[in-house]
Amino acid sequence: MQNIIKDIKNGQIKPIYFLAGEETFFIDKISQYIEHHLLPEEAKGFDQMVVYGLDVNLPDLILQARRFPMIGNRQVIIVKEAQHLFKKKADQEALESYLNHPADSTVLVFNYKYKKLDKRKKIYKQIQKQGVYFESKKLYEKETLNWIIATVKSMQHSIDLKSAQMLIDYLGTNLSKIYNELNKLDIIIPPQSAITPDIIETNIGISKDFNNFELKSAIAAGQYIKAQKIINYFSANPKEHPLVMTFALLYNFFRDLFIYHTLNDKSKFAAAKALGINPYFVQEFQLAAQKYPMKKVTQNIAYLKDADLKSKGVASGSMTQSDILNELLFKLMH
Repeated sequence: MQNIIKDIKNGQIKPIYFLAGEETFFIDKISQYIEHHLLPEEAKGFDQMVVYGLDVNLPDLILQARRFPMIGNRQVIIVKEAQHLFKKKADQEALESYLNHPADSTVLVFNYKYKKLDKRKKIYKQIQKQGVYFESKKLYEKETLNWIIATVKSMQHSIDLKSAQMLIDYLGTNLSKIYNELNKLDIIIPPQSAITPDIIETNIGISKDFNNFELKSAIAAGQYIKAQKIINYFSANPKEHPLVMTFALLYNFFRDLFIYHTLNDKSKFAAAKALGINPYFVQEFQLAAQKYPMKKVTQNIAYLKDADLKSKGVASGSMTQSDILNELLFKLMH
C-alpha cells in the first residue's frame, strides 16, 4: 500500500488501479488518497467522478474514461463496490478493449472488495501491464499485532504488546475498526504518549482486567479463581463479550498449545516462528505446557467444540450463557 501511495506522490501515476482482496482497509486507504490528492479542489467538481458498481455498467464507464478532462489535464473515476461489476462477459470485454489503449488523461480506480481476479486471465495481465493490480490480503493475528504497533508509531505514540493484544481480542483483526479506535486515542491523548490498558479501558470501553486476553492468560497460568471472575463478568455483560469471540480465542490458544507440544525445538524464537506469534508470548505457552499435557489439550479442544454447540442450542437444555461458560471453565482447568 505504502509503495503505491509513494509512487503517486512522486508523480508516477498509472491509468488504472485495480484494488482487490479481503482486507478492505488498504483498498479504502489507497482509493481515498487518490480521491483527495490527485486533483486540485477546484477541478474535482468537473473532472472527478465517484460511482458505485451497482449503479453503473462498464460500457458507459469506459465511454466516460475515454473523454477528455473538462478543465484540467486529468480526470479521476473511482468505482466503489466494483465487485458488483463484471457480471456479464460483455463487461469484461469492454474493460479488456479499453486496456489495450487506456486514456493517458484518465485515472480509473476499481475498489474490487472481497474478491480477486483470476491471475490466469487476460484482464489480469493487461492490468499488470498498463497499471497497478493490488491484492489486499487479510492479516493474521501476528501481522495485525505488528500493524497496530507500526500504526501507533506513525501517530507518534507507543503501545505495549498487552494493549495491542487487548484491541485484537476485542475488535478482531478488522483493521478499519482498530484504526478508528486508534485515531480516537490519537486525538484524545497527549502527543508522544503511550497507549496503555488504562487508557484503552477509559476511552474505548475494554476492561483492562476483564477481557479475553486476561481470561486466556489466567487459564494458561492455571488461575481458576481469576478466570472464574472474568467469565462471571462476561456473563453479566453478554453483548460486550459474545461467546463466539471467547470460544474462538480459547480454541486458537489450545490449538497452538497442541502445536507447541509437538515441536522438537521449543526455544523462544523457534517456537515463536512455528506458532506465528510474537516471541513475547512464548513464555505463556511454556507455562501452559506444564499444566496442560498433550492429552488434556486434546480434551480441551473437544470441550470447546461441545460448548460452542451448546451456545447454539444443541443439546443445551435450559443452560444459560453463564452455565455454559462455567461448565466449560471447570472442564478446561480440571
